[in-house]
Amino acid sequence: IFLSALNEVFDKVKAFTLGGVDYISKPFQLEEVLVRIENQLNIRRLQVQLQQRNHRLQAAEAELRKALEQEQALNQRIEELATLEERNRIARDIHDSLGHALVALNIQMETALALWQDAPNQAYEFLVEAKQLGSNALQAVRQSVSEIRSDPLQDQVLEDAIATLAQDFHNTTGVEPQCHIHLPQPLSNQVSAVVYRIVQEGLTNICKHAQATVVTIELQSTDSGLLLTLQDNGKGFQIESNRSGFGLQGMRERITRLGGHLDIVSQPGAGCQIKAFLPESSG
Repeated sequence: IFLSALNEVFDKVKAFTLGGVDYISKPFQLEEVLVRIENQLNIRRLQVQLQQRNHRLQAAEAELRKALEQEQALNQRIEELATLEERNRIARDIHDSLGHALVALNIQMETALALWQDAPNQAYEFLVEAKQLGSNALQAVRQSVSEIRSDPLQDQVLEDAIATLAQDFHNTTGVEPQCHIHLPQPLSNQVSAVVYRIVQEGLTNICKHAQATVVTIELQSTDSGLLLTLQDNGKGFQIESNRSGFGLQGMRERITRLGGHLDIVSQPGAGCQIKAFLPESSG
């Protein structure tokens, strides 16, 4: 604090330029000086506290940024592992289903050739069977290619993509799924892809294992999020012994990554119901 008998503006400016925080002109009273000193000490103390708080906030922000980066890296790694696991599963499916179909197709063709001269009618029956095996193998390849795609919807809206899955299921099994989709507004690409994959995996499981005659797909918005229900009247299964089978683990992982949850109700002879819920914040 500068104390001076000079009272010109120039003198005050010079005092502040030299580092002064306050200026008192003579004559003065001691009480005023003490109050001004106390005020400056309080201001300085508050400045120190503010600086310390800013340092703590900056440190906390840096820690938070680091944690977010680690979380993003972990999520990316989880996604990569899930993709690798899914592709390995698809490779096994191709090996099992396509390999079996091609072996059977080869046997049918060889038998038809052997019978062609002496029993053409029987040979024709084997050729018809071979044609069906070829069609089934082609459908299996198309299904596998669809599952490998990083963008499963291929620029389709979700409703149309699910309708295509339902039509493919109908062409393969003869059972036409009942689709009930009620979405007041479009979903994000991420949520749409997850919903599509769950419907795709669910229909694949029904086709392979359920022997169902009635299949229902229902997708609707609720007050708290999005609810997908996939239900069939097939032979069902024991949940306790199949928690990670039939692609259920992959479904759970997809839902969990978006903060949702998956509920499965099934028992032998009573069909299966899968409910996937995604909170509103996920989309």
